[in-house]
Amino acid sequence: MKKILFVLFIFIYALGFSQIDKLNSKEPLVKDPYFKKETNVAVQPGQKVRFIHSDLFERKPDMYGGNPFFTGNVQFEHQGAMLTADRVIFYEKENFAKAIGNVLLVTSDGNRITSNEMEYDGNTQRGIARGKVVLTDAKQTISTDVLYYDRVKNTAYFNSGGTINDGRNTMWTQSATYFIDSKTNEFTNNYTIDNAQYRVEGKNIKHYQNTNIAEFFGPTTIVNKEKPSNYVYTENGKYLMNEKQVYLNKNSRIYYNGKILKGDKMFFNQLTGFGKAEGNVRLDDPKENRYIIGGYGEIYEKIDSAMITQKPYAVKIMNQDTAYIAAERFLSYQKLDSTQKKKSFLRGYKKVRLFMTKAQGRADSLSFNETDGILHLNVKPLFWSGEKQISGDKIEAYFNTTEQNIDSLKVIGNAFAISKADSLTLKDEFNQVKGNLMTIFYQNNEIKIAKVTGNAQAITYADSEDAKTKQLDRIGIALSTCGQIEALFEERKIQIISCNIGANSDIYPMSMIAPDKRKFTDFNWNTKDRPRKWEDIFLDTPNYEEVKYETDDTLYQKAEELRKKEEAKKKPKTIKRDRKL
Repeated sequence: MKKILFVLFIFIYALGFSQIDKLNSKEPLVKDPYFKKETNVAVQPGQKVRFIHSDLFERKPDMYGGNPFFTGNVQFEHQGAMLTADRVIFYEKENFAKAIGNVLLVTSDGNRITSNEMEYDGNTQRGIARGKVVLTDAKQTISTDVLYYDRVKNTAYFNSGGTINDGRNTMWTQSATYFIDSKTNEFTNNYTIDNAQYRVEGKNIKHYQNTNIAEFFGPTTIVNKEKPSNYVYTENGKYLMNEKQVYLNKNSRIYYNGKILKGDKMFFNQLTGFGKAEGNVRLDDPKENRYIIGGYGEIYEKIDSAMITQKPYAVKIMNQDTAYIAAERFLSYQKLDSTQKKKSFLRGYKKVRLFMTKAQGRADSLSFNETDGILHLNVKPLFWSGEKQISGDKIEAYFNTTEQNIDSLKVIGNAFAISKADSLTLKDEFNQVKGNLMTIFYQNNEIKIAKVTGNAQAITYADSEDAKTKQLDRIGIALSTCGQIEALFEERKIQIISCNIGANSDIYPMSMIAPDKRKFTDFNWNTKDRPRKWEDIFLDTPNYEEVKYETDDTLYQKAEELRKKEEAKKKPKTIKRDRKL
């Protein structure tokens, strides 16, 4: 039996010897540069690595420079740390140990490192573990192929790729340093942090195990696993992983529900879906080809809404034009209609200004159903298109959702349309149509037809066209009062197509109508407040100089003089009598 055991021991010994043949012998000890003593690190010389136990002890002049080697249940101790392995070569002069097979290092504070091989320098208190390395402490487990361990600094480092698991998150990175005292991981290369709900990817991060807080110092994304299209990007920030709160400080963006929120400083709560941004805020909605810019913004992911303030403006890019809209506050949101179709809405509150190439507007507030292409201007709205002005209690603009241009307008309450009778002159001559309700139809981005219902009235200049010269000759002014009026807007005139229900329409020659009768009492042709360029939307009023129009009442004045003369002729002459004394 003893003979069998001896043979078995010799076999195990030979097997172990074959594993460390690379460490053999005749070669002098060559240390990894990692073991070089740093001048700023205080070590205590003379505290030797101390042998505790082994099954076999040997020393041979031709092996390991004559240094001893130990086999079987080997134990060494150094300053409270215990090293165990199948085999250890101990370089006495260098105070240096090489351990092979089932290596375990247990530090004085309870940290454990297991590996296939380990080198340990008692002078610098540094170790290098190789092959299936696992470091375990109270907070996490590190798995890698090569681990560099510093007992003085109490740090562990790897650069060959590794995995860190803390029970909540699984982290992978090419290189990392673990500061054991502060329980901090520092990743200086690409990394991934995975948990049940989110995945964090980036470069250069500090992860504090005690608080489960991550600080970002490079490009980083935090992805919602349930909705991968919803994620956060930053190049500097902080992530409170327990609370699921993200603070973003550089080139940051929040992607949610197909939209993108940007800003200088940002915050996002992944649990509530609330986010905010300050400084150079921009909310992009690529689906609607619209973005909003301002100084401050908030988003509510779960109800798919956002609010932008601090001098905000919205830009809506369409096929044939771009709409610029300003207000004191914007609200953007999506909701389901009665058919469960999701629709996009934009609301603007206070001092709304609108600029498009073919149309401009002002109002107190705005509501835009972007999906259906319906724009509401509320409270004292003004709308301009070419040399035409529209006003009323409320204006609704209907956009063709395919061509993305205005199809029609609906003016509700005190509807009033004004058009220059001749846009090529500065004559004080304006065609006017008003009533309770007005529907205006566009053609080729120009107002073409107006239909007025309810107390419809019109003042229009009547011209005749010479068949040969095509020259227009002013014949008078038409005053129309109807229940319904349909008017055709042409380049230089309005033609009343129909006047129905209690119709009363008369044409007066220019000599028969006084200037004060040529305009309705509520006439207000506004040129100073009209936005002429898109930058005007930021002004309460552009305050352009009022256009001065020339009043031509020559015919009326001549006729008035003649009338006065005729009236004077008809008056009886008074006879002067001499008064008798």
